[in-house]
Amino acid sequence: MKYLLVALQIVVLIAVSPFITGLIKKIKNFIRLRKGPGVFQPYYDLAKLAGKEEVISRDTSWIFAFAPYAVIGSVTAALLLVPAFGPGISLNRAGDLIAMIFILAFGRFFMALAGLDAGSAFGGMGSSREMFISSLVEPVALLSVFAVSLNCGSTDAQAVASYGTFRFSTLVATGALFAVTIAETSRIPVDNRETHLELTMIHEAMVLEYSGRSLALIELASHIKQVLFFSVIAAVAVPFGNYAVKMLVIAAAVAALEVSMAKMRLFRVVDMMSFSFVLSVIAVVISAMGY
Repeated sequence: MKYLLVALQIVVLIAVSPFITGLIKKIKNFIRLRKGPGVFQPYYDLAKLAGKEEVISRDTSWIFAFAPYAVIGSVTAALLLVPAFGPGISLNRAGDLIAMIFILAFGRFFMALAGLDAGSAFGGMGSSREMFISSLVEPVALLSVFAVSLNCGSTDAQAVASYGTFRFSTLVATGALFAVTIAETSRIPVDNRETHLELTMIHEAMVLEYSGRSLALIELASHIKQVLFFSVIAAVAVPFGNYAVKMLVIAAAVAALEVSMAKMRLFRVVDMMSFSFVLSVIAVVISAMGY
């Protein structure tokens, strides 16, 4: 029964992941007093890409073809470890929150290699920037998870989600996790997924050489990764309340942040993540003190 619920959770989260992206765009356009596309536009975009023919450079290797499957496989595997719909609905014996971070690193590694594999200048630039930002983000993510885990004595997502007590240390760690989510999902002020300006691209620079079904897989993986991080905040960092309501609140917060801020210069991201790192360290100290 448990595995059936886990499978159902994965199917539902993957199915609604493009909707969350469309909802964020809709909220942003509402704040800007624009009409914009509907909330189901990401589904249409994925269907259009899946139906197009792929164009692959003759200079690429097997890494370029394998990377989209590695990326979507890693985010789906990581999603199995998060009890989004409640305690007990996850494969907690297969790994914990720390394992989730390293599983995501697997997909990032192959995506960066794929950006280099095509031999384009933009791909190499995007891969370099992606690994630079990941070196700043991953320590913050690990410390934030550790701070939340100290409260219940386990790094298991199921144990953390079933703890049910919100402490001040959890609030501080949630702030750091929110900054990690912004960086990992390529959102403003770290990145801007809606532009293809050469000097500002990070994620988009790595996937410029992709088309057709492979690009659809990469785009779907980015939607799933977004839902994954939203679920970590909703079900783990804030272990109470209705899951759907929390997801809507997080989506609205992300949309409001993107509208109210401009994209940072690359090296200003260091300042942002350094502040998040300090927040995560403070969360660990407060959690160790029992607060």
